[in-house]
Order: sequence, then structure tokens, then C-alpha cells
Amino acid sequence: MAAGGGGGVVKHILLARFKEEVTPDRLDQLIRGYAALLGVVPSMKAFHWGTDVSIENMHQGFTHVFESTFESTEGIKEYIEHPAHVEFANEFLPVLEKALIIDYKPTTVN
Repeated sequence: MAAGGGGGVVKHILLARFKEEVTPDRLDQLIRGYAALLGVVPSMKAFHWGTDVSIENMHQGFTHVFESTFESTEGIKEYIEHPAHVEFANEFLPVLEKALIIDYKPTTVN
């Protein structure tokens, strides 16, 4: 089954490893700033985050995961272009050691 099309829920996943110099207080500010986008960007419907707790040791250095839910692929485009996101990204991206972003449409096995 091919993913695609604009309608339907889309998950935006960001795996992150922050630079070592990022203090816990700064990290807390950044996470709060990310979460605050939920109330500012209309197409952003939910936000969750957490740290790696896997015992498999396959994280490839990624320590944090951020998951945002959007109403459609168009909603993600609106989010990416939204001035509040642009401003936040200019603050957030420079403190990342590495990142991986994937957008997907949740599906079930038929």
C-alpha cells in the first residue's frame, strides 16, 4: 500500500540528539517552546515527547523523540511555513547534534 495523498491524520516524528553543551534548563525551555506551538499553529493537533528508554541499544545516538499530529500533509506544510515554527526552528535546530525527521500516515493491517 503506497502512502500519500493529502487528507487524513499524519504523524511528524523528530528523533534528536542534542549537543553536549545544552544544559538541562535550556533543554527544558526548548521542549516547552516546541509544545507551545500546539496552541499557535492551527493544523497541529497534538504533541508528545519523550526520551529513549529502550533496552535494545539501537538508538544510534538519538536520545529524544518528538511526535506531532496533523490533520493532513497540507497541515504539515502549513506548520513548516508558520512564522512561529520558523522562529522556533531557528532556535531549536542549531542545538541539535543530529536529527531524523519522518512524516507518516498511521495505517492498520487489513
